[in-house]
Amino acid sequence: MRVIVIGAGVGGLSAAIALAGAGVETVLIEGASSPGGKMRGVNVGEGPPIDGGPTVFTMRWAFDELFEAAGARLDDWTRLEPLAILARHAWPDHPRSAPGDSFDLHADLGRAEDAVAAFAGPPEAKRYRRFCERARTIYDTLERTYMADQKPDPLTLARRIGPTRLRALWNVAPLQTMAGSLGMIFTDPRLRQLFGRYATYCGSSPYLAPQTLMLVAHVEQAGVWSVAGGMHGFAADLDRFAAHLGVERRYGEEVSEILVEHGRASGVRLAGGDTLRADAIISNADVSAYAAGALGPQVESAAPPTAPRDRSLSAFVWTLRAETAGFPLIRHNVFFSADYRKEFADIFERGRTPAAPTVYVCAQDRPGADAPRPLGPERLQILTNAPARADWAPFTAQEIAECETATFETLARAGLEIQRRAADQTLTTPNDFAAAYPATGGAIYGRANHGLTASFQRPGAQSRIPGLYLASGSAHPGPGVPMAALSGRLAASALMADRASTPRFRPAGISGGTSTGSRKTAVSGSR
Repeated sequence: MRVIVIGAGVGGLSAAIALAGAGVETVLIEGASSPGGKMRGVNVGEGPPIDGGPTVFTMRWAFDELFEAAGARLDDWTRLEPLAILARHAWPDHPRSAPGDSFDLHADLGRAEDAVAAFAGPPEAKRYRRFCERARTIYDTLERTYMADQKPDPLTLARRIGPTRLRALWNVAPLQTMAGSLGMIFTDPRLRQLFGRYATYCGSSPYLAPQTLMLVAHVEQAGVWSVAGGMHGFAADLDRFAAHLGVERRYGEEVSEILVEHGRASGVRLAGGDTLRADAIISNADVSAYAAGALGPQVESAAPPTAPRDRSLSAFVWTLRAETAGFPLIRHNVFFSADYRKEFADIFERGRTPAAPTVYVCAQDRPGADAPRPLGPERLQILTNAPARADWAPFTAQEIAECETATFETLARAGLEIQRRAADQTLTTPNDFAAAYPATGGAIYGRANHGLTASFQRPGAQSRIPGLYLASGSAHPGPGVPMAALSGRLAASALMADRASTPRFRPAGISGGTSTGSRKTAVSGSR
């Protein structure tokens, strides 16, 4: 059997590794000259690239299992360092804050609780402990039944969870919004804001997302790692492992069309005109690309598009090399706006960039809180959220300039001085994301997780075209590096399960699902 995987983002790379590890002839085709997709490295000035996409590595088990299933160890192919402090947070416009003030959230639960007590008082520390217990309950309930299994409908999910855990999930109020639930837990608005930000990991607003997204807090508490060489370096590690397994990788070759014969995906046509045949296709494209015709007219019905009103966040992303002073940066830093509700109303209701945005800064050359300040310029990624409207209302030069001013004024009010030079920085706008990912409007995370049923609206691994399987952060189980990796494994598992049911083909070396720790999760066969 020969399978073509389209796209060398983390979903496509994971699918290719899962297939090749099972002995399947696999061809990986990528239009860019290097792997990673959104997990990209940006060359700015002199020196190594800067992460221009995801910067947080979590849910290590998803990658441990990917490598173990292929007979290898993750630690033999990449170098990870656990972070003792998950992130440093600042509220430059809070009346009780002075420039340089910050709050560190520790990976160790005991130290984190002590830090919350010192920051917001002992009663809030007790509430923080209860919040962590609630987040863990949600995660434990959904890890095997939703994230690491084929897409369920609500009834299928209820059966998988079982009556005992279903009651546990109901007890943490799945009908409550994330912001509403946090408002009932914490009295300090800064803590509500800090933990509400986890909704943005899925490109969503905490005021519209269900409180089940609090599970992201447990994901981080379970471990955040830095990757030697950055996240774009991890994409290169996955690519090297795929090559080791025998995957044929074809970079710089764009797929212009997925071919269908006799009602089944049968190959691809490249932009250069060549045609490649295959028994099945796994595509790592955004699910909206199919209906838009970006992969040819024969697969326009492969998956339903995401309506503009349902899109996730886009972003303005600066990647720069600059000297800094003042505020003591660590690896991950968040500078919050004064009015979080207005910030998300601006984005999702008014379709505009916030006048006072929350700003994220990744200082890639700072491995830990006690690391010395780099000598000379350091690599930074600076990100603010924005609406995904670039396909119908592209951002103007004036809007881009206003966003840049608001972003760096926020950092200046926090005491962070950045000596920027035009030659040593780049800016990626929602317009650029929209051009790179057709039919998304610049949305980075696919569909926003707004409302109780949003997670069920993402397509599963099987598309509406036989022989075409979907793997991306816009498909099940959702956005984020580890979730996209799971989508690649689930696509490979669905493909192999379908082939196993064909008498003429009996694959070996891959189970019917993905494992979680020492547990095995069966693929249910739901579509």
